[in-house]
Amino acid sequence: MMHHNWPITPTDAVAIQKKMRAQVICHDQLPQLHRVAGVDVGFEQNGKVSRAAVAVLSYPDLQLIEHSVACLPTSFPYLPGLLSFRELPAIIQALEQIQQPADILLCDGQGWAHPRRFGLACHLGVLTDTPSIGVAKSRLVGRHAEPAMEKGSWVPLIDKEETIGAVLRTRSGVKPLYISIGHRVSLQTAIDLVIACTTRYKLPETTRAAHRLASG
Repeated sequence: MMHHNWPITPTDAVAIQKKMRAQVICHDQLPQLHRVAGVDVGFEQNGKVSRAAVAVLSYPDLQLIEHSVACLPTSFPYLPGLLSFRELPAIIQALEQIQQPADILLCDGQGWAHPRRFGLACHLGVLTDTPSIGVAKSRLVGRHAEPAMEKGSWVPLIDKEETIGAVLRTRSGVKPLYISIGHRVSLQTAIDLVIACTTRYKLPETTRAAHRLASG
C-alpha cells in the first residue's frame, strides 16, 4: 500500500490530487471477482471523529463475509472536492484490519467524476492498488440528460466534452446514482458491476452494508 503525508492545507491537498491523478488506470485490470467490498464513512461527535466501515461481500451472491470499523479523530475540514483527505485515513485503517481483502472496492463517493478527476475512489484505488468504483448519490460536476426510468438505464455524465461517469438508474422510478471509475476498471465494467451488486434497493448491497456499519 502506498502512503503519502496527509496535507495540512487545501492547497497541499489539491497539489497531491493533481500529481496522483496520472497514476489512475482507466481500463480493466481486474482479477476474477470473488469478493466485493463497500466503503463508507460516518462521523461522530459533531464531525470530530471519523467512523470508517468496510463490508466485504461474496460475489456474485452478495453475502456478508467480513467487516471492519475504524474510528479516528477527523484531521481535515469538510471541503467539497477534497473529501478523500478527510475520510481516507480512517478508511485505510479499516481496510488494514480486513483478513480477506476484496477484489474491488465500491466507494460511497466520487471517482473520476470530480473537478480534478481524482475523487475518493481514485485516491483509495491508487493508494491501495486495488480496483475501485465511485458510487455517489449526488453530482459533484458535469451535466447529463435524464436516464430512462427502467432499472439499468444510464446516460453519460459529461464535463468539458469528456465522459467522466454514468448516471445510472439502479431501481426503476427512483433517482439515479452517479457512477465513475476509481482505478483499474473501465466505466462500462463499473456500470455492470454496480447493477450486479444491486438487488431490490437503490443502493448496491456493498454500500448498504458499509453504510449500516459506518452509521453505528
